[in-house]
Amino acid sequence: MPTLEDLAAKVGDLTGKRVLVRTDFNVPLDHDADGVATITDDFRIRAALPTIEWLVERGATVVTASHLGRPKGAPDPKYSMDPVRARLAELAPSVGLLENLRFDPGETANDPAFVDRLVDGIDAYVNDAFGASHRAHASIVGPPQRVPSAMGRLLQREVEVLLGLRNKPKHPFVAVLGGAKISDKLGVIEALLETVDAIVIGGAMCFTFFAAQGKPIGASLFEPDMVETCRGLLEKAAAMGKTIHLPDDITGTDADGNFAQFGSRLGDGSIGYDIGPGSAAAFTDVIMDARMVFWNGPMGMFEDERFASGTRTVAQAMADTKAFTVVGGGDSAAALAQFKLDDEVDHVSTGGGASLELLENGDLPGLAALRHD
Repeated sequence: MPTLEDLAAKVGDLTGKRVLVRTDFNVPLDHDADGVATITDDFRIRAALPTIEWLVERGATVVTASHLGRPKGAPDPKYSMDPVRARLAELAPSVGLLENLRFDPGETANDPAFVDRLVDGIDAYVNDAFGASHRAHASIVGPPQRVPSAMGRLLQREVEVLLGLRNKPKHPFVAVLGGAKISDKLGVIEALLETVDAIVIGGAMCFTFFAAQGKPIGASLFEPDMVETCRGLLEKAAAMGKTIHLPDDITGTDADGNFAQFGSRLGDGSIGYDIGPGSAAAFTDVIMDARMVFWNGPMGMFEDERFASGTRTVAQAMADTKAFTVVGGGDSAAALAQFKLDDEVDHVSTGGGASLELLENGDLPGLAALRHD
């Protein structure tokens, strides 16, 4: 795919050229009682700076564009880019920022007319929005068909790291997966089974696996329609000589709502919210013995301190291991930041869904669009 250097070679002197940079400024916001929004984490804005600064240093006039939240194809003050624009002005004073792309229904519909408006007066386009590149939206796939285009530094690094996991893994290679739903990660689990040596399963998705093993799960969250699928995954992994590690103990609440710890069989009315200390220690051992680790999804409801221990322990193992460590964005990245360990891993992806889709399919709509150019 074309790099920034390729773009400069194609366009020539960038001085005075207008470059549209598709960024992922979908940052978390906190709204006060008056509706005033404050950015709670500017990581995604700072992550775009290497690309922006490279272009500005070469004389380009940079205009950035991003979505924020999920407005319904119409202007919504709650999702205004104003707080992002203010922070960007502090970090890169000469750089412009368009209003929320999703205020126009043409963005998610990939409307050619909307693409035409985006690139009007633009000399070149750079995609640096890895976290949105799994969506075939107008600002992602449209501009490369109209103007010279390239990937930015952030997108380039994400692709190198994640495709490196997929295509050139170092063994033992371990995937640590959590979160609520096995259905959200089914495709990536099946893809990872081809390359990893072991998969560690935590989060509420472990209860669907427990159900597949015939274990009682109390009132814990699970997906009944995925039980047979989980049974098949366990059988497939065993046939391939791969290991799927499931928790041996669980932390949660008993039938009366009191904090409790269980084994891997939960009584009526009990609810599991985190892996237990024994499982956290066992998962740590698996991580410490690996040469490469990919982590996506928390081990439990880490927002509640009573049920944060499993995720914290896994995060600490990711920081301590000598393996090459990659965290696949989303809640895992949020957990790392909460535990102040985000600087202790080798790569934190800016895209949860995008990282999973790239690992599963080896490609994304945004990447395919750039190759078209």
